[in-house]
Amino acid sequence: MSHIKDILMKSTQKLQKINTINMTKKLLLFTALSIFLISCSDKETNTNIDTLLASKNLTSIKAKRAELQAQITKIDAALATLETAKVEEALVSVVTVKDTVFSHYLEVQGNVQTKENLIIYPQFSGILTSLNVTAGQRVSKGQVLGTIDDGGLSQQLAQVQSQLALAKTTFERQKRLWDQKIGSEIQYLQAQTNMVSQQKAVSQINAQLAKTKIIAPFSGVIDETLIERGQVVGPGQGLMRIVNLNNMYVSTSVPETYIGKLNTGTNVDVYLTSLNKTYTGRIRQVANNINPNNRTFSIEVSVPNKENLLRPNQVAKLKIVDYTSKNAVVVPTNVVQEDGEKNNFVYIVTNATATTGVAKKVIVTVGQSSNNATEILSGLSANDIVVTEGVNTISDGMKLNF
Repeated sequence: MSHIKDILMKSTQKLQKINTINMTKKLLLFTALSIFLISCSDKETNTNIDTLLASKNLTSIKAKRAELQAQITKIDAALATLETAKVEEALVSVVTVKDTVFSHYLEVQGNVQTKENLIIYPQFSGILTSLNVTAGQRVSKGQVLGTIDDGGLSQQLAQVQSQLALAKTTFERQKRLWDQKIGSEIQYLQAQTNMVSQQKAVSQINAQLAKTKIIAPFSGVIDETLIERGQVVGPGQGLMRIVNLNNMYVSTSVPETYIGKLNTGTNVDVYLTSLNKTYTGRIRQVANNINPNNRTFSIEVSVPNKENLLRPNQVAKLKIVDYTSKNAVVVPTNVVQEDGEKNNFVYIVTNATATTGVAKKVIVTVGQSSNNATEILSGLSANDIVVTEGVNTISDGMKLNF
């Protein structure tokens, strides 16, 4: 792309020189107007218009008007001649085109997001007896963030565990007797059923007790706490928000015409407007479903957050390479013109010396345009000299100075 930048920089260096030729036409126009004014002044000496109007002589006034209109017609003709006068030479800027790498970008807007951004809700009703974290604190997955009063479940668990121990002892004794062919099968099965029932009761109470613990679902930062210790909480009531900023991505939608052009692993320039900073991201997911309402599909672009500056819902602008040509002939977009037959063309320099040459109109086929640069698919070759400034003041065959 450095070659493209050189083209654009050289295009501005001789703009003032080009204006010199245009100034010549303006001087000619000014001269013609001066002659007209002098002429009018001389004639006004012979016939004073104010005196003529004061005379109220209708015939004389009409004659004077006809005389002035005739003079105006002559001036209009002179102006038209000056405006259409062909400049035989022109001062221009040129550049020699080279093979270069050309890339076209798809530019879309998206939002920064993370899948690990949620509000933690309790699964048990009761008084919040402990709150072990504060806003801004970093926590690890599985860490206990708080505890809810179990409402007597611990005592119930102790009783059921005692009953389970007794049921287990009874079952083991009945099993030994049954193995020795002593006792009835009913006694053995009743002991077994009682033990299994007590085991299930213990498991159920343990599951309920587990819900009294508020556990971090993933590692991250406590963004805010929504309750205080001692409050009564229950399902549906938010306790705190936890966010993981290590797995950030930008979500956006692109038109369905880009199906097959965007692939996972493709690098993406991600510009954060709020930070005035550009990150290098990578497409991590391309959706398979087309939204029928706007004919787009969604993509996700992972973005590194080493400086911890990214936040959910930030606005991002994405530049995604959707086309690349490694040996492209590229010119500034503004040098490509269109003639009356809808043909695209540029002017090149033939018979070139160090500072002069002859303009030649060349029909070209254009490709993609990006960053004020256009790829030329046919009509130009590497090392052709292209006119970059002054293209609107020249014609085919005109002598050029540069």
